[in-house]
Amino acid sequence: MIDEPLERLRAAARRTRELALHRASTGLGHQDADDDIGTIGTDGALGFDPFPLLEALHHHGVRAVVIGQVAGIMHGSTEPTGDLDLLWDGAPAHAPALAAALTSVDARLSDEAGDPLPTHPDSLLRPKVQFTSPAAGGDCCTPALPWGDLRPREFLDHAVTAVDPGGLEVHYVCREDLIRMRRAIGRPKDLRRAAELREL
Repeated sequence: MIDEPLERLRAAARRTRELALHRASTGLGHQDADDDIGTIGTDGALGFDPFPLLEALHHHGVRAVVIGQVAGIMHGSTEPTGDLDLLWDGAPAHAPALAAALTSVDARLSDEAGDPLPTHPDSLLRPKVQFTSPAAGGDCCTPALPWGDLRPREFLDHAVTAVDPGGLEVHYVCREDLIRMRRAIGRPKDLRRAAELREL
């Protein structure tokens, strides 16, 4: 039997692809997402499938923690998404494996201004980079990103792991930490999703 959080994510990704199937490209990326609707309204929803990158991370031994709405879905949220956001420890020794995982899914990197970066370990040492790949895009963050009063290294320590019968391991932020993140960001979609998570 497939681990329930991963089955929820597979079903949600299928639903996202179905919702976007006949929609024309708008040119909007995940960074252009509406604060209420979220990335389901961007081109990130077209063909959205987080599993190629999640499998690549596992194959390359990268301990990146899923944050954002993909983590919300794994906890039971019913709202769809079109992006995959990640948090990793930012250690230089771990950057080559992360770069290899991203390269294996043909990901392209850019900085926060949208300017291209090489898919190289040094690029990943920035507090945050954006990535796009044929199946999924999103943010790849480190604890060096300004997080206000939040303690992202604790998010890494508290993360939970879902495992499927094939051995795929997906690390994702725990529910309480995700609620804290949602409330701290404070956009309409974040507050709505925090309330949903609290009720689950």
